[in-house]
Amino acid sequence: MITKAATVACFSVLIGSLLTGALAQYRRDPLTDKEIDELRDAAQEPEARIKLYIEFARDRLAALEQMRADPKVTDRAQQTHDKLQNFLDVYDELNRNIDTFVERKADLRKPLKKLIEADTEFQAKVRALKTSADATPQEAQKYEFLLSSAVDTMDDSLRDHQQLLAEQEVEFKHKKK
Repeated sequence: MITKAATVACFSVLIGSLLTGALAQYRRDPLTDKEIDELRDAAQEPEARIKLYIEFARDRLAALEQMRADPKVTDRAQQTHDKLQNFLDVYDELNRNIDTFVERKADLRKPLKKLIEADTEFQAKVRALKTSADATPQEAQKYEFLLSSAVDTMDDSLRDHQQLLAEQEVEFKHKKK
């Protein structure tokens, strides 16, 4: 015979499992509907698509900087975390798109040059955020890991994009001949 406590425990485990599964399936899209439409219009154009992603990432960083400069903001640490996560989500989408275009053997030399410029800009802004976070360690605890990931992502991406550009310069130089 099953006791009432065992039934409640089983029910709790079942509900917990269902909620965990539901939350795991929910993944917030980092892009707005308008941005998704713009990307859809540029689906087959690497240069236009990468340009849009750069713009979207730049917008996310600008929103982060604006929020951090606003003295009226409450819960600055959580908002910094959320806005930094938004930036990284868009930036990760950008890198996935680059990988897709590389697989399709697309010529990315021109958009990569613009991306490398943007990478340098993004890297400087993320490092500035890290410097200000180091000055406020208690606040930074909420987003310290994410910020370290962002710094690493920017460093790695800049290096990878520069390497890809160098490879494409060689590859497409030979294809023209």
